[in-house]
Amino acid sequence: MMLRTTFRLVALFLFAGSAAALAATPDIARRPIELQTAQGTLYGSQLVPRADRPVPVVLMISGSGPTDRDGNNPEAGRNDSLKKLALLLAQNNIASVRYDKRGVATGRKATPDERDLSVAGYVDDAVAWSAQLKRDPRFGPLIILGHSEGALIATLAAQRAGANAVVSLSGSGRPLGEVLREQIGERLPAKLQPRSYQLIERLEAGQYDPDVPQPLQVLFRPSVQPYLISLLRQDPAQAFAALKVPALIVQGSHDIQVGVGDAQALQRAKPDAQLAIIPGMNHVLRIVPMDLPSQLKSYRDHNRPLAAELGRVVVPFIKGL
Repeated sequence: MMLRTTFRLVALFLFAGSAAALAATPDIARRPIELQTAQGTLYGSQLVPRADRPVPVVLMISGSGPTDRDGNNPEAGRNDSLKKLALLLAQNNIASVRYDKRGVATGRKATPDERDLSVAGYVDDAVAWSAQLKRDPRFGPLIILGHSEGALIATLAAQRAGANAVVSLSGSGRPLGEVLREQIGERLPAKLQPRSYQLIERLEAGQYDPDVPQPLQVLFRPSVQPYLISLLRQDPAQAFAALKVPALIVQGSHDIQVGVGDAQALQRAKPDAQLAIIPGMNHVLRIVPMDLPSQLKSYRDHNRPLAAELGRVVVPFIKGL
């Protein structure tokens, strides 16, 4: 379902925030939450620390492909990266809401046909979720946090959503076309590269191309081309430069999907943004060696704790707003 792009291209397949962990923290309320849209209902999870005054609330947006609200991808395995991050925030008196995007997990009923997905639609949903949270008297400042592709959605939604801040977590600083060309040149067999580059050029021009060789279907299948066209039009650094609110850029040095250079590109676009490079952290927010077997294993290991430095960076930023 949907954009399974970089997971297979880079051979990824893309604190256990578990019921037991939550049971051990009775001052945190865990509740389901819903958003009614014209196309159907979207479902999420909220963690709210019990407090006698409004607390900051973080709207968390997951990454590309069929990645669910918890940061899990059926092609990669269960790592619970966003679920764990939500628990970490709650333990520091910060509320959060994370949700299944339309077309993903419980959001499939809202948009069962991936041809109807678009970046604009995802942005609209983030704005609608934000409006709902801003009406809730339990919450104070609204922070939109996006992971990977979700960082772009967070950036694009921030102004309309009236967000007080944005956190880009492992977010790309380059247009998707540039990223795909780089990955294709490094990962795909030489015989598939010319047709891949041609497809990218067609999609960048807004043109559909139904003649996709079977080995390239996972990335360029006709049903996902409308979404790819909408995504290829975006320039993450340009969008980041337009932000008028405080921003934090967090990037791991051992991320094999998004590089430190991407984070640096985002900061060059918005020099007043805070930049934190976490040594050893990978794309699923764990401390992992750079070798591919260890990386892949971490995508399936929900018991591995988050990088400790992540909390030491994100929590003070939010509390300092």
